[in-house]
Amino acid sequence: MKKLLLLTTVLVLAACGGVKKTQEALNTGNYGAAMNKAIKNLAENKTKKGHQEYILLLEEAFAKNTAREQQEISFLQNDGNPANLETIYNKYLQLKQIQQRIRPLLPLYINDEGRTANFKFVNYDNQILNTKDDLSEHLYQNALNLLASAKYKTDYRNAYEDLKYLQEINPGYRETVSKMDEAYNKGLEFVRVDIANQTQQIIPERLESELLDFNAFGIDNFWLQYHTNPLANVKYDYAMNLDFMEINVSPERINETQVIKERQIKDGWEYLLGREGNVVKDSLGNKIKIDKMRTVTCKLFQFTQTKTAQIGAKISFTDLRNGQVINSYPLSSEFLFEHIFANYQGDKRALEDDLVLYLNAREVPFPSNEQMVYDAGEDLKLRLKSIVSKYQFN
Repeated sequence: MKKLLLLTTVLVLAACGGVKKTQEALNTGNYGAAMNKAIKNLAENKTKKGHQEYILLLEEAFAKNTAREQQEISFLQNDGNPANLETIYNKYLQLKQIQQRIRPLLPLYINDEGRTANFKFVNYDNQILNTKDDLSEHLYQNALNLLASAKYKTDYRNAYEDLKYLQEINPGYRETVSKMDEAYNKGLEFVRVDIANQTQQIIPERLESELLDFNAFGIDNFWLQYHTNPLANVKYDYAMNLDFMEINVSPERINETQVIKERQIKDGWEYLLGREGNVVKDSLGNKIKIDKMRTVTCKLFQFTQTKTAQIGAKISFTDLRNGQVINSYPLSSEFLFEHIFANYQGDKRALEDDLVLYLNAREVPFPSNEQMVYDAGEDLKLRLKSIVSKYQFN
């Protein structure tokens, strides 16, 4: 019983809290939030007794919101500034949308007053269509003016954004699509990518190809294109240079170490003898047996094959319009080839299990210098990708 009373109390308090927050939103002029809260609760159960206040709050918030929005629309229309058309258009859309959200809830009956809630709906379709036409022409002409007078790439990008929005609200309007293509192509920034080898080593062709595969870098920049094969008809804005400063490959080495291992092992059994040399027996008269232990020795010849490769490089970004280097970053990478094998003399039972594994291995061919440099370049690719994918030119 106590649990039931507690649950009832919690539900009542929660309901009161929801109404209170809705009332606060209404009192502070946040009519949108008030309507959202009321609609949400009424959509769950519009006939619930505890939801009566939401009906009154929704009725009041809707009326005040409609009056305020219509007043603001009238003011913006009287101002006569075409820049206000987008705001006017969106206000009409919002007024229509809130009516569409309330309509499925109707009728809403107010029990205490014996009446249905009053919502004065207006058909805004003509206003929406007329404003959309005016806004479309404004956006189109503004974009054309930007394209005609553009001095900077940002001007083309602004024109593109206007045209993109126009295409969203009024698809196929005049020559919007072709003008979008023009704005995009003129707003693009191009980066020329060059690789230079300042070392005496040959860069593996496969490594160079993968370093230049910018499609695999996941670059997410709508207005930037990297060209690893520069085009003659493109005026490049920036250059990205990857300079290999040093490539070092060590000689092939085989180091030998010798280790002597000893271990006590079980070698049969014997009877336990007492102090006087007599066989010890247990309580039942049975002779006691114990393990016979002996020491075995093994000499391990361990061979370690090693070869290393290091790459030192630098990536730099240059503004080709003024020749200034914007940023540069050092890059380094290393790869170690290591292989261990072994043989032995003596009793291999003296060896630990991890050393026995080396006995099963044999000497292997060393990787070529080209393969070593390529393997060292794996980490270099990751570092390069990290820099390029995050780099912002402006």
